[in-house]
Amino acid sequence: MAHPVDVHVGKRIRHRRWLIGMTQQQLAEKVGIKFQQIQKYETGANRVSASRLWDISDALGVDVSFFFEGLHEDGKAVEKTRVPDDLMGDKEALDLVRSYYAIPENQRRRLFELARVLSDVA
Repeated sequence: MAHPVDVHVGKRIRHRRWLIGMTQQQLAEKVGIKFQQIQKYETGANRVSASRLWDISDALGVDVSFFFEGLHEDGKAVEKTRVPDDLMGDKEALDLVRSYYAIPENQRRRLFELARVLSDVA
């Protein structure tokens, strides 16, 4: 059975990869491994070594700490809101985020404020 930290790190790899529109194959090529290994990392089936995580963070344009955000010291994910655990593992949610960032900044800010107001009402 996969360790919760390995699963969390894998989800964060998948989250970032999808967010920037990169395929498993593209990430694997940048890191110098086969895409099947990326699949195993993303599911938590295989642990990511420190040096490999360093290479992945470089390829995805984030700090290594990004992959551990949202973890307690006991290795469990932090519950912040009523949002489902694997929201960023949902392709539709990531497509929504990508679309949001494709909107010009001034309109995006207005859309964000509207969403904030609507969520406060709910």
